[in-house]
Amino acid sequence: MKNKIRVLFIIALPFVLIGFNLIDLDKKIFQYPTSWPKPHYNFDNNPLNKVQIELGRKLFYDPILSANNTISCSSCHLSYTAFTHVDHALSHGINDSIGTRNSPVLINLAWNELFMWDGAVNHIEVQALAPISHPAEMGEEINHLIKKLQKDKNYPLRFYKAYGDSLITSQHILKSIAQFQLTLVSANAKYDKVKRGDEEFNPQEFKGYELFLKHCNGCHSEPLFTNGQLASNGLSIDTNLKDVGRFAITQANDDSLKFKIPTLRNIEFSQPYMHDGRLNSLSEVLKHYASEISTSQNLKSDLKDNLPLSDKDRVDLVAFLLTLTDKEFLFNPNYSYPLQ
Repeated sequence: MKNKIRVLFIIALPFVLIGFNLIDLDKKIFQYPTSWPKPHYNFDNNPLNKVQIELGRKLFYDPILSANNTISCSSCHLSYTAFTHVDHALSHGINDSIGTRNSPVLINLAWNELFMWDGAVNHIEVQALAPISHPAEMGEEINHLIKKLQKDKNYPLRFYKAYGDSLITSQHILKSIAQFQLTLVSANAKYDKVKRGDEEFNPQEFKGYELFLKHCNGCHSEPLFTNGQLASNGLSIDTNLKDVGRFAITQANDDSLKFKIPTLRNIEFSQPYMHDGRLNSLSEVLKHYASEISTSQNLKSDLKDNLPLSDKDRVDLVAFLLTLTDKEFLFNPNYSYPLQ
């Protein structure tokens, strides 16, 4: 079935046109506001399909993807915590191994051009291969995974229903996981309802929004609340992890200590924060930007000086950030563990 794009409804506001673009394939909806930019992902090359999405969802939650059948994608990406983990700073993998980074949230991935904290992956259809093969995460070899899935009593039939072929391939595994991840769209927080004219910020939230636009929007740009780029945000290097960010990929000095700028959507539920999970609360994050920025040659120019945020400013900013919580997304049953 070809993609169908249509407008569900449009609400006229001063200087704002708000509605929803809808991509409806096999009655499975990928929906986003018309005010948003066009997704980077090319759906023509992998049209969303209900059966393939459900196969990807099954794979996402199945620990069969790991070498010892103990770790699934969802082990580090919990649906009700914005698809990340929250009870430890660094990701945990097979055999009680501990990784070197905090797991990134999985939100609005169709707009991403780069994936992973260091931007090491440039396409969502191959992104899952990185954690599957990483020795400290899932530690599995793709050909061995294919053999396990082929021997499973259910997966050959699932792949046949999804692709018309019971012979399981790496391409179909990765495309299915990508299909499920592409449906993880968060666009109905209080912020979005305010933009639609359905609700209003209270005075504290509005003040926080003004502060956000002044100090934060350059990197965490509306409406996705990230510009998708990599930057150094003034965190000092962890002397144990020695994580140099993008530099490890490119070996370019200009990329030292640069990490991908994460979305702020659902940030209330995605602590701990930063690439290594070193900060446990939003208050700590704002304290970093207000008084603890470490200078480096690659530090963003607008962070050369600590941000002029008073204690009250930081409280107001947190109030605004809480308006980015989208409980419809967090508790969407279509994203949770599949019952079948």
